[in-house]
Amino acid sequence: MDHHRSRSPNSRYHSHHHSAHRRERGHGRRNHSDGDPLTHHRDQLDVKTGQTPLRSQTLSTRKDFYERDFPLYRQPVEVGCFSLDCQRRFFNDGRQMRYYVEPDKNPNFDLKDGYKDRYIRRDENVKEKLDHILRWILANKETLKSKGTADALDVDFVTWRGHLTKLLTTPYETREGWLLAATKFNGTVYISEVETEAARIERENRPERNKEMMYWGYKFEQYTCADNADSLPDPSGVVNTNEAFCTVVQTRLIQTTQVVGAVFSTWSSSYCGRFQGSRRGCRFHGDFPRL
Repeated sequence: MDHHRSRSPNSRYHSHHHSAHRRERGHGRRNHSDGDPLTHHRDQLDVKTGQTPLRSQTLSTRKDFYERDFPLYRQPVEVGCFSLDCQRRFFNDGRQMRYYVEPDKNPNFDLKDGYKDRYIRRDENVKEKLDHILRWILANKETLKSKGTADALDVDFVTWRGHLTKLLTTPYETREGWLLAATKFNGTVYISEVETEAARIERENRPERNKEMMYWGYKFEQYTCADNADSLPDPSGVVNTNEAFCTVVQTRLIQTTQVVGAVFSTWSSSYCGRFQGSRRGCRFHGDFPRL
């Protein structure tokens, strides 16, 4: 799933549409037509084929273009979930979901505890891309299948929530670049992140202090998360960042539907009253109602 493979020119793979969109570091402004954030470009005639390529579109990164009313956006609704265990194996269930336990008003958390001897880090050299979301889709195709066709999904886009965050904050984040790859298959566009060279260099040369501070967030979760609703957190255990609980939500932006995967930390039943029709409560992070 989502792995790079060599294919012959006659492969059906080439019938799908592939593109990569890059945002380079530090480019806060570009030349665009005044007043329209979407600029169209027509490439020159291809002298070999005698055909004109499709028109490309470029979105402006000027902040003033987006200072307007937000378009129609439907509240995300959870359509499923999945878990990743300590070895990063996929399970089509919620076994990794944990429960939020509110700490005392004056907690005494040692966020450095276990960093040297009880910390298992996920291998960041392994690029999973959309693999786990695709596994969930294969296991739950009936949930998303289009009524008109046997294989197509009734969804326009599939991606991770973090990818959308990077895309939508582009006009306001000018320090870090990004590279996203988009593949259109059976009418659905799958968007996956590709690590830039600058991001790889930064990751491989990350200072030890930064690595420790990243650990603090995971340790805080250990102090505030319990394995079930009737237990208490156990901060004496191992922090293993391979483990994850992910929710899959469906939403709509104007006329386009999206299926978005997001990693969540805990479940809190105290939030369930915020959404009518929510039977089981809401996540500690994200505020997605669950059907």
